[in-house]
Amino acid sequence: MQKPQPLNQTREQITHLDNELLSLLAERRRLSLEVARSKEVDVRPIRDTQREKELLARLVTAGREKGLDAHYVISLYQSIIEDSVLNQQAYLHGRANPETQKQQYCIAYLGARGSYSYLAASRYCQRRQVEMLDLGCQSFDEIVQAVESGHADYGFLPIENTSSGSINEVYDVLQHTSLSIVGETTIEVSHCLLGKPGSKLSDIKTVYAHPQPISQCSRYLSQHKDLRLEYCSSSAEAMEKVNQSADNSAAAIGSTEGGALYQLESIESGLANQKINQSRFIVVARKAVAVPEQLPAKTTLIMATGQKAGALVEALLVLKAHQLNMSKLESRPIPGTPWEEMFYLDIDANISSEAMQQGLKQLERITRFIKVLGCYPCETVKPTQLSNSQLLIEPSTSKAEVISTMSLDPSPYRFSKAYKAQASEIHCGPFTIGAGHIGAIAKITLSKSLLLESSQAALSAFERRVKQLKEAGFQAVILDGCHSLASAEAIIPKLRQTLHQYDLLCVIAIEQATDMPLATGHADMLFLTGKQMFNQALLTQAGTLPIPLFLERNDMASYEEFMAATEAILSQGNQQLILCDSGIRTYNNANLPTLDLASLIQIKANSHLPIVINPCYAISEDALPLQTQGIKQLKADGLVLNCPLEEDKANDSLALMAEVVRELYR
Repeated sequence: MQKPQPLNQTREQITHLDNELLSLLAERRRLSLEVARSKEVDVRPIRDTQREKELLARLVTAGREKGLDAHYVISLYQSIIEDSVLNQQAYLHGRANPETQKQQYCIAYLGARGSYSYLAASRYCQRRQVEMLDLGCQSFDEIVQAVESGHADYGFLPIENTSSGSINEVYDVLQHTSLSIVGETTIEVSHCLLGKPGSKLSDIKTVYAHPQPISQCSRYLSQHKDLRLEYCSSSAEAMEKVNQSADNSAAAIGSTEGGALYQLESIESGLANQKINQSRFIVVARKAVAVPEQLPAKTTLIMATGQKAGALVEALLVLKAHQLNMSKLESRPIPGTPWEEMFYLDIDANISSEAMQQGLKQLERITRFIKVLGCYPCETVKPTQLSNSQLLIEPSTSKAEVISTMSLDPSPYRFSKAYKAQASEIHCGPFTIGAGHIGAIAKITLSKSLLLESSQAALSAFERRVKQLKEAGFQAVILDGCHSLASAEAIIPKLRQTLHQYDLLCVIAIEQATDMPLATGHADMLFLTGKQMFNQALLTQAGTLPIPLFLERNDMASYEEFMAATEAILSQGNQQLILCDSGIRTYNNANLPTLDLASLIQIKANSHLPIVINPCYAISEDALPLQTQGIKQLKADGLVLNCPLEEDKANDSLALMAEVVRELYR
């Protein structure tokens, strides 16, 4: 065997290649601006999606010849294309508004250097290749006043976050300002626990943070209840407090980039509830801007409709009539007029377009108040995707074949990656699972004796258990055995209300066909038990419902039969499907099920659907933490854990279940 070259020599070669890559990327960016200059003359659309697809297809083919995975090549070049599109947009927008072209911008933002608003403003200026003079402010009102008075050229206001939703205070500020929205930018928000150099998690007693990051990291914080939370006006203030602290007992929630400005280091990363956590900022200025017609534009307006039934619907139908797509609708109360609301709309259109002008004129005639807040370039760059046929590689004999025993069909199965290459995300209220989002679901069996006649004592016991499940980190609860309750119609709404009180989803198990009417009326999600997996009529009915479903594998079903039941549901239209495997029975052990981890691997390889595992029937409780590690390594999307409702049993297992959930999220 040939002796490898010295490690230092290999690292030097990699460093040299990295420098070459950076030089090539800079040159590619320069050439993309030449393309923008050409489009300025020819007035062509900023994007040529057909050319982008041809480029990606060619690069995928060339990459395969060099041993590079297709998804790796696509992910890399989607980022490069996005950068190119945004740079071209910034160039053309600047050329259309020469009065805005300066060497320096004074930017007003929330907090101080290191806050997420500061990072967003910095990146906005860097893309436009201008120097930023920063003006930190203590409130949204102060930002607006700085721009209105001329002390700042632009103000940056966070308008929404993918985890915590809209920021209502900003919408309220926009009602009372003469400023125009002239731009937007979206940044990745990667929350970390930041401490002084050398700090460990065990050292931390107090966490400083802005309310928004606290909301976005609620799951992580709920697992560390010993930490004392201190609210701050911005992430920068939080980091400053840690920097000034006398010892290592304080930490802040913020970004590693911002933490570096305060000599702080990341203790733990990935704190956000959702894997993809982004914040969108709007840019406000004293004067509106023009948006060239070849740029994708967004128009934001506010309106108050008439006080009559269907007034909002009537206004929205105007948008439909003019083929105007509304990408966002928010409502906020009008101060001084109880029960009346102002509506904020984002419309994907240029205000100078004929459709937008005609739509505005018609809206003026049917609304009590309407005002355009601004028209600006849309910075949401939709990634170019290739077709499944362009992504597929002929399988080799060493790779698992896709469902060989199912009947051949010229079109791919709906559950397969050939049908949908991207992993599916299932959303239901605050619960998201799939595509990197992990779910922890508790399963409670309701006993007839425990909840007979819906006594207050029984409901109080249920509430205590629900509170403990929430504190343990569960996100949803499956109610099993609803059909056995004496007064199910009266009891289930109360149980659901209790679950919602603790921000837990109510999932109702379907053990027999007669459970469906009650469940569809009260459940956030349905859980089709393994007993019903072969019930074709029930699968067809479930497939027509508009709510998310779990489908549990029958413990005697083969992989192919499980997938056939999955296809039966998807073919009826409901694509909000989560698979659940609770084990199978084998001839060697017919009494206890066995976890079929081989099928888990096969499903993750062949299907885009999320799958959760219930290991409780197949293994003992004390083996759960170790088994969870293995299930995580096989990329399962979550766990279903059986949790006794009776207090004498539950108290013994609750600590173990909490440990399992922590291991799942770790």
